[in-house]
Amino acid sequence: MKIIIDNKIPYIKGALEPFAEVVYLPGNETTAEVVKDADVLITRTRTICNQELLKGSKVKFIATATIGFDHIDTEYCKAAGIEWTNAPGCNAESVNQYIASALFSWSMRKRKDLAGLTIGIVGVGNVGSKVARTCEILGMKVLLNDPPRERMEGPEKFVSLETIRQEADIITFHVPLNMSGEDRTYHMGNEDFFQNLGKSLLVINSCRGEVIDTNSVYEAIEAGDVDAFIADCWENEPEIDLELLNQTEYGTPHIAGYSKDGKANGTKMSVQAVSRFFKLGIDDWEPENVELPATTVIEIDGNQRREYSILAEAILSTYDIELDDDALKESPHLFEKLRGDYPVRREFDSYTLKLENVKEETVEKLKLLGFKVSK
Repeated sequence: MKIIIDNKIPYIKGALEPFAEVVYLPGNETTAEVVKDADVLITRTRTICNQELLKGSKVKFIATATIGFDHIDTEYCKAAGIEWTNAPGCNAESVNQYIASALFSWSMRKRKDLAGLTIGIVGVGNVGSKVARTCEILGMKVLLNDPPRERMEGPEKFVSLETIRQEADIITFHVPLNMSGEDRTYHMGNEDFFQNLGKSLLVINSCRGEVIDTNSVYEAIEAGDVDAFIADCWENEPEIDLELLNQTEYGTPHIAGYSKDGKANGTKMSVQAVSRFFKLGIDDWEPENVELPATTVIEIDGNQRREYSILAEAILSTYDIELDDDALKESPHLFEKLRGDYPVRREFDSYTLKLENVKEETVEKLKLLGFKVSK
């Protein structure tokens, strides 16, 4: 058996070598000529798995170590008898951390308290659900929009996109990219969407670049219909629109899900899926030696400080979106390098907060966010 693995997928070396010939390649070097005698591809979003790549190959199984799978032509795979899998929810907590950092950074810059603001979450899957919970912990009013879930579960928990457009101060997108059909999300954020906002102060896109029409959001910012735009995902990556980048509150190089935890989860789910498919007997395999940051202890003295300030310090100590924004705006031509060489980031549950003079209700919120706490 031959397995081709994207060489940017971490923690995977050695996992499958006992069972197959394993070749590690950059995504852009995974060509039809290379894969023709491969049985398995373990890949990321940069490799387009379609007829052009797969026709005439021996490929039986594709695992993408990502939540998104719009780079896989699922209809072709079905017709060709190729099974595939993604890694749903693998980096959901990482994106949640990104959104929390974005919200606090923006609110501190604008001198707005998040508590009491209304956030509209468009897409309430693995990521959107975590973001909703975090925003509720922070005292925000949360509006949920997810038509597929609403059809299955009933309308009680959900509102229309129009309600979000009219009532939300903040709108954040967490939808898959659907190019057509009842639940089409391609260019969901279009000219009509942005021109008919009720009071939106901030729009965030950390799902797929094509969900937002570049020209429409740029014009909305220019016209003042959108006060601030935070973008992690872009149309035409890595050749992103520099005019839009310069208009963003924060612009980052598609790294919202790039915590080491999220990457490790994606790798784990891919290896386990290959094991189940080929009955390799390593269905419980997990990565080892996932890197930690220089320190995992955060000391916070809450004496004469508002809860908002304490929560902000805890969250921003684990991840500061402004650093990624500075790096991309300084060198947008290095978009792919900034992703490929992304530094160590760990999620909230990797950190212990050493707290002094912090009220118990604030301590409980920090625990709910996922932090370990000591006094």
